[in-house]
Amino acid sequence: MSAHKLIVVTPVYEDRDVAERLFRELRALYGATLFVLAVDDGSVREPLTVEVLERAKVDGAILRLVRNVGHQRAIAIGLGYVAQIVQEGQTVVVMDSDGEDLPGSIKDLLDELRDERVDMAVAARRSRVETFRFKAFYVLYRLMFRVMTGKQIGFGNFMALKPHAVRRLASMQELQIHAAATAISSKLRIAVTSIARGPRYAGQSKMNFVGLVLHGFKAMMVFAEDVLVRVGVSCAGVGVITVLGIVSAIALKLTGYSTPGWFSVALGLMTLILMQTGALTLMTLMLVGVMRAGNVATKVCYQDFIEKIMEHRVSND
Repeated sequence: MSAHKLIVVTPVYEDRDVAERLFRELRALYGATLFVLAVDDGSVREPLTVEVLERAKVDGAILRLVRNVGHQRAIAIGLGYVAQIVQEGQTVVVMDSDGEDLPGSIKDLLDELRDERVDMAVAARRSRVETFRFKAFYVLYRLMFRVMTGKQIGFGNFMALKPHAVRRLASMQELQIHAAATAISSKLRIAVTSIARGPRYAGQSKMNFVGLVLHGFKAMMVFAEDVLVRVGVSCAGVGVITVLGIVSAIALKLTGYSTPGWFSVALGLMTLILMQTGALTLMTLMLVGVMRAGNVATKVCYQDFIEKIMEHRVSND
């Protein structure tokens, strides 16, 4: 890997033919400067073999995982592996293997990295060919992320990184939860470039709607402390409003402006709301304290998930 300028990390799950097509296109564009690290995420029906790299005529390696760990953790394992050996002057690109991340768009990300003030370049989708339900959920997801974390997210896994950025991300335990959110949390200098989304090479996405919803919630889990603090502040605000409502209800009762039965119902409801918000606020504060006490960055132990490493190098003959 040390002889290559471009290292592409891509997770693959039960998509051997699709991955081979990606490798061929990458080879055609970037030639001998390319090294492909494919993370086989526990495929059973179509596991990646070294013959795939041979037919594509690319230098590369396959990390076969002992079990299916999911898309994000597979990326974390690949970056953890690369972080140990990446050298200055090399660039690491993370991309999906299904064709939606276009190999030709890598050049746009690399152009952004030429700026010394940029640590990583990420792709924001210029257009999406998706169902209305997916688009509606995506808009809602971005809105919720902004409200709950105070930050914006508009990119996915397609990114290019300098060596120090790879090592920084690999040292963050949140990487295995959500790569894009971890990039934001890392405080690295990020350049966002608009890139068109390509069509899938073949088949349908293995990510169903429930999986997409879970993926969105995982992005907020990376900023769990921020989310908890905002929830706590909101609960405190509701508590203050409720107390003011109780005081107002008592004042109306004492001055004779309340109708029969209204005071007891209003007081009961507001007391119940106050107790619930108080309990939720207390739980939130306790969770924030626990998270701060255990917030120690640890590297992803990628070695525990790797069953086999298969390497291939194109002959120079």
